[in-house]
Amino acid sequence: MLHVMHVAGARPNFPKIAPIMRALARRPEAFRQTLVHTGQHYDQQMSEVFFRDLDLPQPDVYLGVGSGTHAQQTARVMLAFEDVVLRESPDLVIVVGDVNSTLACALVCAKLGVRLAHVEAGLR
Repeated sequence: MLHVMHVAGARPNFPKIAPIMRALARRPEAFRQTLVHTGQHYDQQMSEVFFRDLDLPQPDVYLGVGSGTHAQQTARVMLAFEDVVLRESPDLVIVVGDVNSTLACALVCAKLGVRLAHVEAGLR
């Protein structure tokens, strides 16, 4: 069974991660999924509403990084996410979009040698 860790942290991530999680959930014998919410966006309108409206499961891990400069937020995500990856040992980490959380988690995976998939969809 492949352990897939999904990372979402900001409003644009949630609509992108939802269909991926639903697709993998149709094969529970093949995939174990873990959802990590970095907390980059954390209020009702920027986070919680998407979990309800998109029927996303509650996060398995909530990093709670909150606000700050781009550098501060990226650094806090990296520090917290590294601990999660070391503890959980995922086979694959999926990041979506182009937000601070995406960059931070991709860097952690690169440094730890963990396989990473980046999914982007839509136009801005």
